[in-house]
Amino acid sequence: MVTLKRSTFLRVALGRRVEREFWALMASKMMNGSHSMEEMKKNVTVGGGVEDVYGEDSATEDQLITPWTVSVASGYTLLRDPHHNKGLAFTEKERDAHYLRGLLPPAILTQELQEKRVMHNLRQYKVPLQRYMAMMDLQERNEKLFYKLLIDNVEELLPIVYTPTVGEACQKYGSIFRRPQGLYISLKEKGKILEVLKNWPERNIQVIVVTDGERILGLGDLGCQGMGIPVGKLSLYTALGGLRPSACLPVTIDVGTNNKQLLNDEFYIGLKQKRATGQEYAELVDEFMTAVKQNYGEKVLTQFEDFANHNAFELLAKYSPTHLVFNDDIQGTASVVLAGLLAALKLVGGTLADHKFLFLGAGEAGTGIAELIALEISKQIEAPIEETRKKIWLVDSQGLIVSSRKESLQHFKKPWAHEHEPVKELLDAVKAIKPTVLIGSSGVGKTFTKEVVEAMASFNEKPLILALSNPTSQSECTAEEAYTWSEGRAIFASGSPFDPVEYNGKVFVPGQANNAYIFPGFGLGLIISGAIRVHDDLLLAASEALAAQVKQENFNKGLIYPPFSNIRKISAHIAAKVAAKAYELGLASRLPRPKDLVQYAESCMYSPVYRCYR
Repeated sequence: MVTLKRSTFLRVALGRRVEREFWALMASKMMNGSHSMEEMKKNVTVGGGVEDVYGEDSATEDQLITPWTVSVASGYTLLRDPHHNKGLAFTEKERDAHYLRGLLPPAILTQELQEKRVMHNLRQYKVPLQRYMAMMDLQERNEKLFYKLLIDNVEELLPIVYTPTVGEACQKYGSIFRRPQGLYISLKEKGKILEVLKNWPERNIQVIVVTDGERILGLGDLGCQGMGIPVGKLSLYTALGGLRPSACLPVTIDVGTNNKQLLNDEFYIGLKQKRATGQEYAELVDEFMTAVKQNYGEKVLTQFEDFANHNAFELLAKYSPTHLVFNDDIQGTASVVLAGLLAALKLVGGTLADHKFLFLGAGEAGTGIAELIALEISKQIEAPIEETRKKIWLVDSQGLIVSSRKESLQHFKKPWAHEHEPVKELLDAVKAIKPTVLIGSSGVGKTFTKEVVEAMASFNEKPLILALSNPTSQSECTAEEAYTWSEGRAIFASGSPFDPVEYNGKVFVPGQANNAYIFPGFGLGLIISGAIRVHDDLLLAASEALAAQVKQENFNKGLIYPPFSNIRKISAHIAAKVAAKAYELGLASRLPRPKDLVQYAESCMYSPVYRCYR
């Protein structure tokens, strides 16, 4: 008996032109009890008429029908597949081979010309949210062109696809929602999360970015609308770190929201109920983490994003011993800030241990940065971390964190409660502690006042001021304020981008302590080494690798971070250092170790250049 492949059989029985129609009809007829292949072959319309092969038009509106589809990447289907669509870049040969004749205008444009056209169109929009929506539309239409655009124009488009514009997009996500871009796991899915993960079309997932939407940037509880953050982060994993788009999975865990405005919004897309807490919340997250490991394996990286303080620390501590997990707000922010501080030593002099640090904000970012600084100092001077923590002071909403407040402090603040008299206001804390470095991670704008900056400048020749809160409206001070109030002596970096500032005839270029410097390369390093756990030393390695990428021409402009235009190379160097440390610590499972890790990292990076189809 001769067995024909499905495609060969169809060409013999029907001819290639009606392959899809035949199989759709066969499925439909079989659902209705018809098994005659001859009958089905007769009913396939070839000569120009239209056959209702799915039975949709003959069904009544309330009659159940089956949404049959056939995944053949040719013709109209190909043009609507973002993974393979090339738009007007399909060649004459490809248009013939894939049934695209007549479905496209006759012009053939190169990818470069398409990119030029899209950038021209994007620049016509005056409102950043319109640019964001145009970019999201492009991502859903032509994935390779989206990433080519983002890579080639990263400094211009990064503020659009991520902070600060993504914050506004999350606030208005219900109104601008068009089609789902990730997985939504709500309380309704409790008990069947593994099944939900299997609904995602891609199987080989390497990175998951997950949020519960409770603390989106500095904007608070945005519930289900926080999905914009995982989507944005993962687009940067691909563009800046070179991970394949198909290996990235954005997830929002929806347990409700305490945002009254959203609960009363008719366009809100999430669960309209107060946030679940306690055991109900813990069980849902635990089921999710178990399902992730079961479905994708030991080496999938799960990145926690924008969880509230009370959950963020607990989840990181709970799952770090058993899963490959990373909290970007705690660890990523810490790593990028430490890199900036290490680089800034070239401008301010001394070692890290010679400096004194004061933080405004003692949440995830503040305590995470403080701990990594203390670890780095401990490593450099070989002193116990309990000693090096004493160089770092934190101010929260109640004032300076001191030992007399220890009993009332949350657990993650207690290591920073040092001996000192109580101080209520930031200005008084600055005058009392006399820090060389002032770091803002409070999420409250305009808190680095003129008096605070002037006080920093009064006892520091070059005060180092980092206003890290996002988006721009929540920044502790602007670049212009920092340079003006310090009479042009401040070394400044922020979380959100600021334009260059001219002061006394000199142009200052403010640096951006953007996590996008770290997490794409860090994640790539974990993946290329097959790491199974995240260790603090990997974060230190990432910081040191980033600091090493700052060149003298950057320092000459007052910059403590390298330009984003070179971010893929920077990510490759970070990935190599992280991977090297993972091998050194015995955390790597991908053997044998590549000889040249930088070259290997670059070779693993996704390229958005169009491929030729046969």
